[in-house]
Amino acid sequence: MKVYFIGAGPGAPDLITLRGVNILKNVPMVMYAGSLVSVEILEHCAEGTEIIDTSQLNLEEQESCYLQAKEKHWDVARVHSGDPSIYGAIAEQIRRLNQLEIPFEIVPGVSSFAASAAALNAELTKPKMSQTIILTRTSGRASPVPEKEALSELAAHQATLCIFLSGPHLPQIVKDLRQHYPDNTPIVLVYKATWPQEKIHRSTLENLLDEIKVKDWALSTMILVGEVLSEDLLEESQLYSSQYTHRFRTAKKTK
Repeated sequence: MKVYFIGAGPGAPDLITLRGVNILKNVPMVMYAGSLVSVEILEHCAEGTEIIDTSQLNLEEQESCYLQAKEKHWDVARVHSGDPSIYGAIAEQIRRLNQLEIPFEIVPGVSSFAASAAALNAELTKPKMSQTIILTRTSGRASPVPEKEALSELAAHQATLCIFLSGPHLPQIVKDLRQHYPDNTPIVLVYKATWPQEKIHRSTLENLLDEIKVKDWALSTMILVGEVLSEDLLEESQLYSSQYTHRFRTAKKTK
């Protein structure tokens, strides 16, 4: 028996990995976060698969499902949205699986921050602008953010910021960011990236709150901030420059 934590991707059913699909086709039990994962993902499951929506189950009830599967010698696909390693709440499940001596494997998925960048046709790292991406969130009831990771502290780096699960706190987020970023810094809201309901709002830190209703962006919104989101390109990378030599290519000599 084995449990597979599978990243289902940001929403679109065709963004799950082939490895994830192959597992779904072959396991007798699938547990999925029904409030976050597209139900179309379940179309990959074989007929007769026991499918359990975990959105209404607490951790102990989920543990009970694993125990039932263990008694039957069943493999289990535990399907999470995005990539399980980012705000996936899998660590507490792994802890219990270790206690139950149940082996597990993690299958990565496309994170919503990457899907949001794709929806914007944007690169999140540009030369002379930012070579660092910070993935973070604001404190919530379920998981507070350590004080040393407060947004006002992270913003001092002026790196590219991808802020998860924080739509209701937009006014405070903007206030914290303006302590360090220029007012004309681009900020983009992406609601339900890759879902049919996807919507995007582009603005600047100075103007955003005058242009939107915060309640319209309270759930399932990725917040991206940084100079890289502008259309400017201060300097091109040397990676593909004809004047750049590396182990696979020799620079062309200029006449």
